[in-house]
Amino acid sequence: MKTNYSRRDFLAMSAKGVGAAVVSYGLMGCSSSDDDDEQTGVSVKFMHGVASGDPTHSSIILWTRITPEMDAETRVSWEIATDEAFSQLIGNGEMVTSQDRDYTVKVDAIGLDAGTRYYYRFKSGTTVSPIGQAKTLPEGAIDSVKLAVMSCANFPAGHFNVYQLASNMDDLDAVIHLGDYIYEYGRGGYASENAAELGREVMPAGELFTLADYRTRYGQYRSDASLTALHAKVPFITVWDDHEVANDAWADGAENHNEAEGDFEARKTAALQAYFEWLPIRPWKEGNHEEIYRSFSFGNLLDLHMLDTRLLARDKQLDYADYIDDATNTIDSAGFMADVTSTERTMLGTEQLQWLQGHMLNSTAKWQVLGQQVLMGSMMLPAAIATQKLSVYQYAELGALAQLAARAAANDPTLTAQEYSFLIGNQHKLTPEVMALLQLPSIPYNLDAWDGYAYEREVILATAKAKGTNLVVIAGDTHNAWANELTDSHGDAVGVEFATSSVSSPGLEYYLGISADQQAVTEAGIVDLVAGLKYTNLRDRGFMVLTFDNEMVRSDWHYVDTLMSTEFSEATDKRFSAVTKAGEKTITPVSAS
Repeated sequence: MKTNYSRRDFLAMSAKGVGAAVVSYGLMGCSSSDDDDEQTGVSVKFMHGVASGDPTHSSIILWTRITPEMDAETRVSWEIATDEAFSQLIGNGEMVTSQDRDYTVKVDAIGLDAGTRYYYRFKSGTTVSPIGQAKTLPEGAIDSVKLAVMSCANFPAGHFNVYQLASNMDDLDAVIHLGDYIYEYGRGGYASENAAELGREVMPAGELFTLADYRTRYGQYRSDASLTALHAKVPFITVWDDHEVANDAWADGAENHNEAEGDFEARKTAALQAYFEWLPIRPWKEGNHEEIYRSFSFGNLLDLHMLDTRLLARDKQLDYADYIDDATNTIDSAGFMADVTSTERTMLGTEQLQWLQGHMLNSTAKWQVLGQQVLMGSMMLPAAIATQKLSVYQYAELGALAQLAARAAANDPTLTAQEYSFLIGNQHKLTPEVMALLQLPSIPYNLDAWDGYAYEREVILATAKAKGTNLVVIAGDTHNAWANELTDSHGDAVGVEFATSSVSSPGLEYYLGISADQQAVTEAGIVDLVAGLKYTNLRDRGFMVLTFDNEMVRSDWHYVDTLMSTEFSEATDKRFSAVTKAGEKTITPVSAS
């Protein structure tokens, strides 16, 4: 039986990876003539650079923005070639941009060759943009893929040296940006202590609510030279997280939004429109700014599935305050477990989850990679630490003291005089309140992550296990680096997770007061406490590079030594590398090189 699809259905299926065809979605204009450049009549500047993104085997999104001297519709032409001199031109076109789209220009260059590097530029009148480089996805049998992974760039927190460090690399196939590309806070807000001194106070000065607000903030970010340089060099594949709208967002609300600030849906709509205007991302329906889950095929080596774990269908986060009795330091464990494991609780939503399962089960690629925002690995910590009633340091110290007290009470003959003397001098610290805290069970440290949405996580892991997938999950959001071995509820190894540190947003050192001399001990303590955790970095800003081949995937974490100056170096002493071999579910540290 023949099935009739509308053009809208066809566009949606193509962008979701159902079909092989790629169409332009009306983003690409007509061919330009020699006279067209003189017809604009408006002087412009290209102040925000150029960018490419969402590559396929035969197409790629090209992006720029013009700054005209006056508000007027303006014609912009584009060219793409196989050489930087543009002597081997293989495509061109033009479009008209205006204030309605914030003078952004986004075209879908189609009919390209797979696995090929291209050069592109834009023109308006006599003004020519900087030249950018783009690269299509490879087809067939390939040897390797190299991806840089980044997230969480807060403009006032410091210079974007992490972007600059990545732009020095010449062999990246793409940059995967996992969200928090911008932050919505107003001037003087989160991580702004040094903003005035650094000349990085946010614009507009207030918190972001309207389309104009979000557009202005994107304009400020995209004028940063380090970010501009990276965009011009490597295609981006992006998803949003919460701060593109508001902190700790879910489908219909956010922690950083209240009724006095207006309708959340209107705020979200404005934020996502600005996102699609300013990022080189391909919509999978014309005018659809809400659905961004999509898949990318790097030949027979890996399939990358980009997920929206934040805004499309996520239920509101659970809150420990609803389960903890502060008076008795007890937790309603049964009530919490019933809620957190409920089959009705969703992060992806039914449609997206079924789409992901279908792609995972039908894929023939060597590696299945989930590009998404929040940690999937189970991060169970003692409740006293997870609820920040005790630090890791305090928990270790008091726990050791409690063990000494228990040994003394049992008349342990191996208790030394030195241990007994230490116990007598410190036993006053073991108050009833402290003992109650030490006896609390381990609980998820972050209910905003997959630990707060256990059912759908289990469905994904079961799908990977059923297929025998080489599963790699990549994550951002926490501002810290992690390497997790993923196990399901039966304790079976299913895959691995590599998480990147942030571009500039402070991590756990900011919230827990972890000093430089405490870093190594605290990190070792966390790794020791969390089952399956093989590595973490809790203080340094950076990104990671994933290199896939037919034998293994290697993750290299890179860090910068400062954000307080544009004069920086890579902190090579902090670099860490780990590998997972195909067919295995374990993470092995290796010597960095």
